[in-house]
This record gives sequence, C-alpha cells and structure tokens, in this order.
Amino acid sequence: MIEQAIKNVIRDVPDFPKEGIIFKDITPIMMDPALSQQIIDHLVTIYKDKKIDKVAGIESRGFLFGYPLAIRLGVPFILIRKKGKLPYKKTSYDYTLEYGVSTIEMHTDAVTEGDRVLIHDDLLATGGSAEAAAELIRQCGGEVAAFNFLVNLEFLNGTQKLEKYTNDIESLVKY
Repeated sequence: MIEQAIKNVIRDVPDFPKEGIIFKDITPIMMDPALSQQIIDHLVTIYKDKKIDKVAGIESRGFLFGYPLAIRLGVPFILIRKKGKLPYKKTSYDYTLEYGVSTIEMHTDAVTEGDRVLIHDDLLATGGSAEAAAELIRQCGGEVAAFNFLVNLEFLNGTQKLEKYTNDIESLVKY
C-alpha cells in the first residue's frame, strides 16, 4: 500500500544528471503532507521496537525523513555531510564514485561506543554512500543496527554491499 502510494508520486526525469539515466525524483512527496506523514508513520512502525539509539541521515535527502523519524522515535539525529560542511571536530571517510572519490564527514561526538544506529537515505543505488556512512559509524565505535531507504534501485545491487554491516535493510519502494 505505502509502496504504491509513493510510486504514484515519484517523478521519472530522463537524462538527469547525465544522458541515459532515469532519475527517480522524490521531491513530489514533499508536496503531499498526508503522504509524508504516512511515510513517517510507517517508518516508526518498522523501527519503534528495534532498540535504535540514534538515526543518521546522509546529506541531503536523507535528512528529509531521517530527522522526523528520529524525533518520533525519541532518539538523537546524526548529520552525515559532504566534506567541509560540519563546523565541529569531525571524522571522515573517503569512498569511490563512478568518476572519482568523495568524502563524507560526521561530528566525532555524534556516535559513542555501542550506539545502535539506523542509517537513512532517500535512495539506494550502488551503496557507496551508505557503506561510507556505515564506516563512519564503526570508526566511532557504533554498530549499524539497520539501513532504511525510500527507494532501492535493486538492479544496481547496492544491498549486497551493505549486508556485511547488517541484514536489516529496508526500502519502501523497489525498482
């Protein structure tokens, strides 16, 4: 039910960000407050009994539902951002993109030893940024309790890259 409601509003944008790619645009969800609330309610149902200590969102679309989810679960929210965007002491992790290397960062005091962290992002493609986020969590002594994505592009096999951290990998929509 939730999957079809989300699929009904996700917009396909051909040739973005480059020719041959069909971009799954989730921004129409933001124009539908009732659907947005339904998504948050659904996520809370999934995670309320899973002993999550913190929710981490990957910049920037991972913040859209990650932060409200953390609030509803009554746990802190961790910002995982691109290099140079966080003001305090940080830890970083470099990961490979299709054309080059990128770096993400997290404040060093965001995760403490033994924290069980849910990592949330809008879309799982190849799994590179989610894997990098998991490595940041591990660097600080945390455990990846689960991954959650609004959309999973299953044909890119990103889930396989994340299974070394946890088997609790949820996606609301799969293509």
